Amino acid sequence: MVLSLMRKHAKSWLIKFLIAIIAVVFVFYFGYSFTSDQALKIAYVNGEVISGPEYQKAYRDMISALQARYQGQWNDNMVKVLNVKQRALQGLIDQRLMTQAAKRLGIDVTESECQRAIMGYPAFQVNGRFDMRRYQSILSQNRMKPEDFEATMTQDLLDKKLKQFLFAFLDVTEQGVLEYYTFVKEKIKIGFVEFKPEDFKKSVKFDQAALKEYFQSHKESYRVPKKIKVTYIEIDPVAFKGGINVSEKEIQSFYEYNNEAYSQPKQVKARHILFKLGEDALKEAEDKVKKVAEEVLAKARQGGDFANLAEEYSQGPTKSKGGDLGYFKKGQMMPAFEEAAFKLKKGEISDLVRTQFGYHIIKVEDIKEAATKSLEEVRDEIVETLAMSVATELAHEKGLSIIDQMPYDIELSDYAKQYGLEAKRSSYLSKNEPVSGIDGSEKIGETLFALRKNETTELFALGEKFYIFQVAESKESYLPPLKDVAEKVKDDYTAHLATQEATSTASKYLEGLKEGNTWDKLAEEKGMKIEESEFFTRQEPIPKIGYVPELAEAAFGLNSNKRYPDKAFVTNTGIFVIRWLAREGIDDKKFREEEKEYRSSLVQTKHGRVFDIWLQNLRKNADIEIVTPVSGES
Repeated sequence: MVLSLMRKHAKSWLIKFLIAIIAVVFVFYFGYSFTSDQALKIAYVNGEVISGPEYQKAYRDMISALQARYQGQWNDNMVKVLNVKQRALQGLIDQRLMTQAAKRLGIDVTESECQRAIMGYPAFQVNGRFDMRRYQSILSQNRMKPEDFEATMTQDLLDKKLKQFLFAFLDVTEQGVLEYYTFVKEKIKIGFVEFKPEDFKKSVKFDQAALKEYFQSHKESYRVPKKIKVTYIEIDPVAFKGGINVSEKEIQSFYEYNNEAYSQPKQVKARHILFKLGEDALKEAEDKVKKVAEEVLAKARQGGDFANLAEEYSQGPTKSKGGDLGYFKKGQMMPAFEEAAFKLKKGEISDLVRTQFGYHIIKVEDIKEAATKSLEEVRDEIVETLAMSVATELAHEKGLSIIDQMPYDIELSDYAKQYGLEAKRSSYLSKNEPVSGIDGSEKIGETLFALRKNETTELFALGEKFYIFQVAESKESYLPPLKDVAEKVKDDYTAHLATQEATSTASKYLEGLKEGNTWDKLAEEKGMKIEESEFFTRQEPIPKIGYVPELAEAAFGLNSNKRYPDKAFVTNTGIFVIRWLAREGIDDKKFREEEKEYRSSLVQTKHGRVFDIWLQNLRKNADIEIVTPVSGES
C-alpha cells in the first residue's frame, strides 16, 4: 500500500522530502563509514583499488556500446546473457594490470602526446584543422566530459605503446607466410556418391510400440511453447511535433557540424556486360572468354544498343536490366572496375576490364560531380531532423512520466485512458513472434516472457516509437499427448529410421571400397551415381555438397596414398562417401603478389595470440582481491 502510494506520487515534493528523511535515518542508524567505504571499493589489483564510481562508469560505457551495436535487438535480459557486469570488471582489472606493467617498463604518455592525438582526431577537425567548438559539441552530444575523454585517449595511447614494445621483436618468416598462404589457398577436388534418406523411407517399417518409445525419448521436441497476450501503449513522437520551433542558430550550427553529411562525392551511372571467368582459370579458358568479350566490345563501339547487348551476352545479375548498375561512388565497386569507370566520360565505353569475376565492358551514361549541398537546399531536412529530435525527447519523457506515476496492480488499458491514450492488445504470441504492427518487437520476447500476468515493462524504443507493454493473458507451455501430434511424430520417426538406414548402407559401401573394390565398378554394381566437385579451398562451400566443415577437414587430410576417409558423412541433405581426386597447389606468382597482405594478416594473428598469453600471465601472477562481487543480473 505504501509503495503503491509512493510510486503514484513519485514526483510530489512530499515524497521527495520523505525519501530524503529516510536516507538520513539510514545513514545515522546504520553508520556511514562502513557501508559507504565498502561500496566505493570493488576490487584491489596488486594493492591498487578499483572504485565503485570507476566500475559504474565502465559498466555504463559497455552498456552504451552494446546498445549502439545491437540497437533494436537490445533488451534488459542481454545484460545477463552477455555477462556485462563481469566483463566490465574484468576489463578494468586488465586495464589496471596493463598500466602497472607499462609503469614497470618505463612506458608512459605525456600530456603533449595526448593533446596532439586529440587535435589529430578526424572527427574534431573542420577543413583539416582542429576545431574547439566541434570538439566540445561532439563530447556534449555523447554526454562525455573533456577530462573523461582525455583519460580514455591517454589509456589508448598507453595500450598502443605497450603493444609496440611487446611486438617489437616478433616477426614471421617467409616459410611461415608460405605455409599460411598454402593453407588458405590450396585446393582439392573430390568425387562422391550420395545416399539420400528419402530413397529409404519406403522400406522403413515400425510398429506402434516403437513409435511410442520414439515419442517418449523425443517428447520435448513436441512441446507446445508458452504463449502470452500483451496490452501495450504506443507513444509516437510525431504527435509531439506541433508547436516545436527551430531557431536559425540551431539550423546553422547543425549544418556546420554535419557538413560532411551534405557533401556528395563524385558518382557515375553505368551499365556493364560481364563475361564470367574465375581468377584461377587456365589460359585456354581465359583466351576463349576474352575473344567473345572482344567481339561484343566491337559491336558496342560500332553503335550497338548497349542495354540490348547486355541482355543478350552478360552473365551478371543485372543482365535482365540491361546491365544497369545505377549511380555509384568510389569504394562501392571492385578497384579495377571503378578505376576504369571513373576515367570515362559520359557516353564512353571502356576497354575490357579484368576483375575476380571475369571480363567487364563498361559504359558510363551519366556523371554527378562532387558537390556540397547548400544550407538552403537542406534547410527543410534539417528543420525536420531537429524538430523530430525534440519531439522524440518529449515522447521519451512522456513515456517515462507515464511509467513513473503508474500505480501497481492496475490494468494498462484503464491507466492509458487517464492520458488520453488508447491501449491495444495483441493476439497470442510465442517468444520469438512479433507483436503485429510493431517493428523489432520479436527481439524483446525474452523480456516479455519473463513477466508475470499484469506486470509491466519499462519504456521500449522500437522503430521510431516508444512502447509500454503489460502481460494480459498467459498460456503455459505443455507437452501434448501422442494422439495430438501423431502425424508429425510418424513423419519424424520415419525420417530418423531412413537416415539410419542410409548411413548404414553408406558405411558398408565405404568398407567395400577399402577392401579393394574399384570406385567406378562398385558404383555401377550398387546403382550409385558418381559425381565430382570442382576444386575448392578450405574456406569455400564444397561444390554440389555445401558447407560441411567436418567433411572438408577430412577431405584435406586425404591424398593419393589415402583416398578414402574413415567414415561416411551425414549432412542435412544426405549421407556422403567421398574419394580424393586431386590437389591444386598455389600459384607462386600470385603468392609473391599477395605475400605482403598475407604476412600482415599472419602478423596480426600472432600479435593477438602473444598479447593474450602475456595478459593471461599478468592475471596469473597478480594479487587480485574482489571486495564487492558484481552479479550477472541487471
